[in-house]
Amino acid sequence: MQLSLLKEFLDNNNVKYTIVSHSPAYTAQAIAALAHVPGKELAKTVIIKLDGRLVMAVLPASFQVDFALLKKATKSRVAHLAYEEEFRGEFPECEPGAMPPFGNLYGMDVFVDESLAEDSEIAFNAGSHHELIRLQWQDFERLVGPKVIKFASQTMTAVA
Repeated sequence: MQLSLLKEFLDNNNVKYTIVSHSPAYTAQAIAALAHVPGKELAKTVIIKLDGRLVMAVLPASFQVDFALLKKATKSRVAHLAYEEEFRGEFPECEPGAMPPFGNLYGMDVFVDESLAEDSEIAFNAGSHHELIRLQWQDFERLVGPKVIKFASQTMTAVA
């Protein structure tokens, strides 16, 4: 999503937010380091196929999707990472891999790992590999209506 479209959506919903510009980075951990955001506080958006439908899984940058937990929590039979070819057309205004976690704007369910709901703020890619948005968790929750569940585990090489 172009930053201007996301800003307009947030402004129209009376949300206070901060834009953080950083050098281009392509992994969640690199973005966290450049933007001086702890990896456990930066939300990354992963596109998953659950029983054949695309959904967003939103989890801390320093975590990974535990597919067994995700399947159990969503009562799904099949869960796997979606291939980029399967969702590229869903986010035409976003750089690949930089989708903001606003599945509601794309007709997708959003599942957020419960660890992100523990903080008062959430930070995430703003549709590009050089800008983040930070806002209050309760504003994100109000606008997106995510399903908060446990489906992620911390990676072994995570840096706090």
